Amino acid sequence: MHSAYYKSIHVSYPNDEDRKRAARLGVAPGGDIMIHGQPNGWGAMAAVTQRSNWTLGCIALSDEDMDQVWQAVPVGTPVVIEA
Repeated sequence: MHSAYYKSIHVSYPNDEDRKRAARLGVAPGGDIMIHGQPNGWGAMAAVTQRSNWTLGCIALSDEDMDQVWQAVPVGTPVVIEA
């Protein structure tokens, strides 16, 4: 699968409980949430892009930080995102 971002880890969101909660609240649950690096070709701009919320729900890291996460997190590792 190709990604528009430097390395990406897909997060299994929304699950059934997330969808039910969104339905109760009358909102869309969203989806296609990832932990990823910078947009392809923009890695050098991380110092600028990290100053704003541009991901629409994803967690964006610098490419260097994404390399560390990529090495440390095996496939299937549970990810908990807390607000």
